[in-house]
Amino acid sequence: MKDLPKWFTNNGGAQYKTGGEVTNPFTGSSAVLNANELSMYDFIMGCQMISMDRDIQKDFRKALDWIRQSNPGAYMALLD
Repeated sequence: MKDLPKWFTNNGGAQYKTGGEVTNPFTGSSAVLNANELSMYDFIMGCQMISMDRDIQKDFRKALDWIRQSNPGAYMALLD
């Protein structure tokens, strides 16, 4: 399991203890995420729900890059 980056934990990101299955609401594709991947996925989803300033946009892009590297298949199924 890939560690969450310092910027995530330093900014108070919620770090889950367990993972789970997530389904893309648009395509119906699913992926099983470990605890850290699910933490980052929920951060990405939260960013999409709020009006993003530049700092949040930077973290949003970093989060997408992180999950793309951690689990490329899940990235393609859930976020691409």
